Amino acid sequence: MIVARAPLRISLGGGGTDLPSYYCQYGGFILSACINKYVYIYVNRPAADDLIRIKYSRYEQTESVDEIQHDLVRPALKLLNLRDTIEIVSMADVPDGTGLGSSGSYLVALLTALHELKREKIPTQALAEQAVHIEMDLAGHPVGKHDHYLAAFGGITCLDIQRDGKVTVNPLNISIATVEELRSRLLLFFTGITRRSHDILQNQKQDTQNQDSTVIDSLHKTKQLGFRVQEVLERGDLDRFGLLLDEHWHNKKRRSNKISGSRIDRWYDLARQSGALGGKVIGAGGGGFLMVYCPNGTKAAVRQTLVGEGLREVPFDFDYEGAKVLVNF
Repeated sequence: MIVARAPLRISLGGGGTDLPSYYCQYGGFILSACINKYVYIYVNRPAADDLIRIKYSRYEQTESVDEIQHDLVRPALKLLNLRDTIEIVSMADVPDGTGLGSSGSYLVALLTALHELKREKIPTQALAEQAVHIEMDLAGHPVGKHDHYLAAFGGITCLDIQRDGKVTVNPLNISIATVEELRSRLLLFFTGITRRSHDILQNQKQDTQNQDSTVIDSLHKTKQLGFRVQEVLERGDLDRFGLLLDEHWHNKKRRSNKISGSRIDRWYDLARQSGALGGKVIGAGGGGFLMVYCPNGTKAAVRQTLVGEGLREVPFDFDYEGAKVLVNF
């Protein structure tokens, strides 16, 4: 039996520039942080029969890999040439469709477990690229490279994406004191709204390919804001980071009317009125998790306001381990 996990992530800057529809023309940049919320994968080789069992929000039992309906598990097993009896069970700390990169984390955790099952060692970047290939090319999801790389590497990480798709991975050059202060000033709330990020990302992909000037200009600005976020965090100017989050959020909303909504706008405005400098909905938008930055002395008021609106705070810390095997026996 093998148990593996991969972390979820909160994006800090540059989100959306990791899609090939954008980076193949202009190059992309992402700054993101993994958190101690995870997707777990359990893999076992049952001895009593020759069936394949997949347990997630659904339950599948098949006689062959080709019959599997899960569009990430099926190509992953095929790619790794695993066609015999196997049982795969997944669990997660947060619901699916909430913007923390769960499908990428699921796939990275799954591949980590399957390579362990085959007693194979795979470099971290190769693991990330294998996950990207499965979800982007084989499953055909309208995703970028962000989620898979963060799940594989962990940490507070910068991704420079070249036009040919090559990714340079660097940890953010930030002091321990600044990291601790940053963590203490961020609040994360679950809105209770789940959504399909694929719809928003598919629209962005089409708009970029069609040279929609509003979307492309917004992504250009998003990338520049990502570089500015990196700069202010590395010099420890956290309140400036909070203001950049606000700028980032308003710029992001230009790309689609599905990114926000009346309830989200209300919660965001209330958080700002209570003292938050900025924030954003994590991921593609439309629901999921709302992250806000609170300067010193404002957290209690912001927390009280948003909890009073029915949002649930989710305490978190940063994760630096990335994907790993927890159990193998």
